[in-house]
Amino acid sequence: MAQPFVMARQPLAETDSNVNVLGAATTRIDLTKPKPGKATKRKASEIEEPQNLPEIDSDDPRLRYVTDNCDQVRRKIRAYLGSGEMNVGEFAKAVGSSNRSYNTFMTQNGPDKGRGCDFYFAAFRFFKKRELQGLKMPKKKVKKADEDKKNDVSGIHLDGEEEGEVPIFETCDEVRRKIEAHLRDPNVTQAGFLREIAKTFPEERKLQAQMLQTFLSKKGPSAGNTSAIFYASYVFFEKLRLRDGRPKSKHREDMEEIYPIGFDRKRRDDVFFLPAGALEAPYEDKYGQIHFL
Repeated sequence: MAQPFVMARQPLAETDSNVNVLGAATTRIDLTKPKPGKATKRKASEIEEPQNLPEIDSDDPRLRYVTDNCDQVRRKIRAYLGSGEMNVGEFAKAVGSSNRSYNTFMTQNGPDKGRGCDFYFAAFRFFKKRELQGLKMPKKKVKKADEDKKNDVSGIHLDGEEEGEVPIFETCDEVRRKIEAHLRDPNVTQAGFLREIAKTFPEERKLQAQMLQTFLSKKGPSAGNTSAIFYASYVFFEKLRLRDGRPKSKHREDMEEIYPIGFDRKRRDDVFFLPAGALEAPYEDKYGQIHFL
């Protein structure tokens, strides 16, 4: 369990004047305020969240002790947005921050990466307040028939599928982008997505949510290239593209030209050989190619 610490000073990294991470007086977030629109009566059995929520002041000392590391907060953000409760812009506004701060924090990877970002503290306070009010993480309500139809690629076959060796022409970052976009679809759940991509292997595997979160938490064109999630997701999205009759992207065409036999998914992304005479550390371009100066 991460060690708690007190937010004792303003972070030195990118700041957002709309966020007060020290627990001083801030605008109170009313989590129970209904969205505009025609009200509809629900059955008592359908109401999952308590209706008489305790008020939690913005200067409540319990909001000042951060007990989640950066990766844990990022996982909560992904789960919350994946439920369809809010989109990125709405969530950034709800925590009192901006889309720019959201992107700065969410594109980092590591328990302490992003600890200097305002968004880290703002998001932690948001979820801690919900926890203190007894609010559970919302779950996306999806009809199984709709999800099955959305994910059905059973009529598409790819070369190399029987051997589990379909050549890949996307980077890990591109596949991550597609996964996150797909999971934001109102008719898709994380569990349903994992069940579907598991079918891409010759012998169907069980792919767990933790494996997905580990892959999504990485950053870099080849970061996560040996992951089963990377391979299975690529195969699924390629089948989805063919099923829907969509053309190849410019990125995809570039990857085919650079990697005629497919992107490397055997060599770990943090292992490379330094050629004799190389004076500086290698760098990786957006296509996952390693260059030496």
